[in-house]
Amino acid sequence: MHMLAVLSRLAWRNLWRNHRRTLIMLLAIILGTWAMIFMTALMRGMVSQMVADGISSLPGHVQVHHPDFRDDPSVANLINVPDSEIAERFNAANFRQWASRVRVPAVITSEYDSRGVTLVGVDPALEDGLTFVDYREVEGRFLESADDKGVVIGRKLADILNTEVGKRIVLMSQDPDNEIADRGFRVVGLFTASVKAFEEQFVFAGKTTTQNMLRIGDQVSEIAVLGDDYRDVEAEFQKTLELINDGVTVQRWTEVDRFLGTMLGVMDGFVLVWIVVIFLALSFGLVNTLVMAVFERVREIGLMLALGMRPKDILGQIILESLLLLAIGLALGSALAWATVQPIRDGIDLSMVSEGMEMMGVSSVLVPELLLSDVVLANVVVLILGFFASLSPAWRAAQYEPIEAITKV
Repeated sequence: MHMLAVLSRLAWRNLWRNHRRTLIMLLAIILGTWAMIFMTALMRGMVSQMVADGISSLPGHVQVHHPDFRDDPSVANLINVPDSEIAERFNAANFRQWASRVRVPAVITSEYDSRGVTLVGVDPALEDGLTFVDYREVEGRFLESADDKGVVIGRKLADILNTEVGKRIVLMSQDPDNEIADRGFRVVGLFTASVKAFEEQFVFAGKTTTQNMLRIGDQVSEIAVLGDDYRDVEAEFQKTLELINDGVTVQRWTEVDRFLGTMLGVMDGFVLVWIVVIFLALSFGLVNTLVMAVFERVREIGLMLALGMRPKDILGQIILESLLLLAIGLALGSALAWATVQPIRDGIDLSMVSEGMEMMGVSSVLVPELLLSDVVLANVVVLILGFFASLSPAWRAAQYEPIEAITKV
């Protein structure tokens, strides 16, 4: 321990022999660390927002459908268990939240225009907080019960149809016998979504009202279960399998939306690759700094060897110089990244490029997500790689012959 303390003092003093070179390298490490962590926070935020929006539009962490529903989401592919029995099973399971719904393709028509939409028959008491619709932000009101006779549409769809709250529209779909099923509704609310495409795609009506319109009795097409963490839904998946396996398909959200599931996995790999790439750029400057420091102290190193310092102590001293320089840069860079994220922690408004963001499935507000695990990963990986990068100049210094080093001009 005494020798380590001596080597640490020597390493610290040697770092500041050439202030300009050390400060330039330190600045490069700080900026590199800031770039690693800040850009990772932005990417984490974007992917997390994509996942959150995707889950809220599916929605849920676990879904139950008829085996053919994903390929043909028509009213013919309903879950063969009555909704009342589903409610009895799932209410006793103590899920964080769950809901059953009717979800079918439909056509909505106003007096001015018509559009293809996804009609979702819901029980609003079960859906609050499960879907992307914030009831408090709805112009007018959201549905009040499963047998509500009104309909809630998106603001964007209302603009396309040239309709508004209080106006009447007609919804048309098919019943199980392939007969036309239609009904007139009054628009009772207009919802806003962070992803504007949702405002054009989804139309919400009461579940019971929708079942009556489609003449499907007490059947539904979808069950959604929400857990505590979208990264770990295995417990909810297994419990759902136990509750309902009557000829249905139970899927995790990563299986329902493979693009988002893949994006989440790619993001975890991206963080490590990004850190390594940034360090590789820094490593050239780090190795150069250490090589120059060794070159300037050849005679001094030879003298220390002649006085009895062991080669492994010389090796340790050079490595400590590298690690001290990296540690200071990492600490300041991490602090700078945290300070940069704090002013924008509520989100960056990207409304000017909202159409491009929408194509990627991301809302127009990007909220950075700074994770402690990412900060720790960046620091640990850089220190480990820095250790290996410093081995070459340190090994070179430790191999000097004392007499040759002292007499070297």
